[in-house]
Amino acid sequence: MKHRIERPQGISVARVLVETLTIPAALFLGLLFSFPMAFHQPQPHHIKLVIADRAVERNVDAALQRQHPGGFDVTAVTDAGEARRAVLDRDAVAGFAAKGRHAAVLYVAKANGATLEQALTKGFTQLAAHNHQKLTVTDVAPTVGKDGAGTTMVYFGIAWNVPGYILATTLLRAVTLNRRKKLITIVGVAGLFSVVGFLVGVGLDFFPNDPTAMAIAFLLTTAVATFSLGMAPFVKHFFPLAGLGLYVVLSVPSSGLVPVQLLPGFFQALHTVMPLGNAVDALRGLLYFDGAGVLKPVLVLCAWITAGTALLGLDAWRQYRMAVRRGAQDEPEEVPEPPVEDPSVEAPAPTALPVHPHHFGELLPMLEGTVRDGEQQPIRHAAVTVMDAGGQQLVRTTTNARGEYAVTGLPEGYISVVVSHPGRNPLVHQRLVQSGVAVRADFALHDRRNGTPVHAGAQRLDLGHARHGS
Repeated sequence: MKHRIERPQGISVARVLVETLTIPAALFLGLLFSFPMAFHQPQPHHIKLVIADRAVERNVDAALQRQHPGGFDVTAVTDAGEARRAVLDRDAVAGFAAKGRHAAVLYVAKANGATLEQALTKGFTQLAAHNHQKLTVTDVAPTVGKDGAGTTMVYFGIAWNVPGYILATTLLRAVTLNRRKKLITIVGVAGLFSVVGFLVGVGLDFFPNDPTAMAIAFLLTTAVATFSLGMAPFVKHFFPLAGLGLYVVLSVPSSGLVPVQLLPGFFQALHTVMPLGNAVDALRGLLYFDGAGVLKPVLVLCAWITAGTALLGLDAWRQYRMAVRRGAQDEPEEVPEPPVEDPSVEAPAPTALPVHPHHFGELLPMLEGTVRDGEQQPIRHAAVTVMDAGGQQLVRTTTNARGEYAVTGLPEGYISVVVSHPGRNPLVHQRLVQSGVAVRADFALHDRRNGTPVHAGAQRLDLGHARHGS
């Protein structure tokens, strides 16, 4: 007779499939629509131009509006020098000035993207030919050797952007690090990534040697990692969808792979608020435009860092209020940080660990201890059961030959550790599990026939054995 594996009552196959496929399906649809919508047939959308001489500006504006309605925002300036300065100051992406009746000059910046430069050159060449003028194109912000398309900043930005999100996901699994240590880790990793990325970029001639670029790279990685870590307790099992949605589906199409001025209005709006797009703007300003237009994107990156820090603080306050409502008598100095509920990014599930010297890459114990008899001799194969505050069993294990046990992946909050062995009085300890703290619970089991009562100290909340993990 075959044994049939039964599913838990009340959970249908349809519900399991919906819960399993929701995030992949949402990401699929996001990628399916965002990238083609952004990159297919780029067209000008409100490109800022300056034209020397108001009479010429009216003629140029009328001609451009006929060709591309709403594609250009044209402004008049006094002369060619002011038109050139507007491009260098990033107040406009191109400047046009007539040089007599038969000549004209177009000021562009290849650093804004070769695609945009080519589109502007083509359009104004046709316009000058229509007016019987010979057009001279002047690049006021040329790129370095290997940045021919003007998009290298985007590639390096992605390298500083996506790993920041991945860093946050790995820190969520770092059960022995508290919030402060996680933020310190983010700062250290962001600093390392910014230095290494900069040295690679300069060493391979991908962008100019300006060390201030490292500050922008540092802000980008810090902003993404901090905000991701802060939002995790609030979005819970939707954390992968939120992270990939923000930093890939929305960020990459609006980053500048296609010049922002050629993107639809929705992606232009995203560019002004997403960390990747602002970092790319800041890098271009520092490396090619003598710092012009850097302040705003730096402030946006700082706002993301501030928002992430505020979310971490809000979650700490929320956990503190929950502890107060539970009537906890001894509040810890570090407010516990709840795990994320998605299996792919949450702290590991409650798991018994083998007790041996820790090896690199292994999970660190959150709870450990020893079980001994009345004469302080280790008890082998003592049963250790860990339960949550509601009495639900989280994990069960046994002690080794030295009477030792270890467990990790426990949820935040109070747990009960019950130890038993045949012929001995069982004992229970309560412990508070919190972020960044490794907890000990040691037991002394006495022989039943000795009639030794259970010690009162083993039944009350005992926080004195908690020690900070390394």
